Amino acid sequence: MTPWTRGRRIGVDVGTVRVGVAVCDPDGILASPVATVPRDPATDSDQIPSDMSEILRLVAEYEAVAIIVGLPINLAGQEGPAAVLIRQYADRLAALADPVPVLLTDERMSTAAATRRLSERGVRGRRQRAVIDQVAAVEILQRWLDAHRAGAVRG
Repeated sequence: MTPWTRGRRIGVDVGTVRVGVAVCDPDGILASPVATVPRDPATDSDQIPSDMSEILRLVAEYEAVAIIVGLPINLAGQEGPAAVLIRQYADRLAALADPVPVLLTDERMSTAAATRRLSERGVRGRRQRAVIDQVAAVEILQRWLDAHRAGAVRG
């Protein structure tokens, strides 16, 4: 595992309709929700999709040192068709974000965990749909931070 470097990271939960975005503090202790961005289906290679433009804007605003994108892995630990699409998304984002690295991380059960957290807080229905992607992005980023900071401490 690479040594821990200080700096904000952006967490991204890519859905077919919306993209949830989260950010952590510079010490990588706590992930917080930032935005839910409508997914832009633009696939023209000479056009930057508006959702990626917004992620890049947030990377610049927060001076992020990395972008962490959730990769959908099924419960058996395998990548399916959704993972292929997310890898393509991450590759395109990486080309646009260079030199800021785009890293993929297992997002297994992140949306389920986010839904459970919101339900426990009494957020349901339309209000839940409005923020579920941000909360899933927080879940993805927080798991990544916890795993990597633990490895850096041990390492």
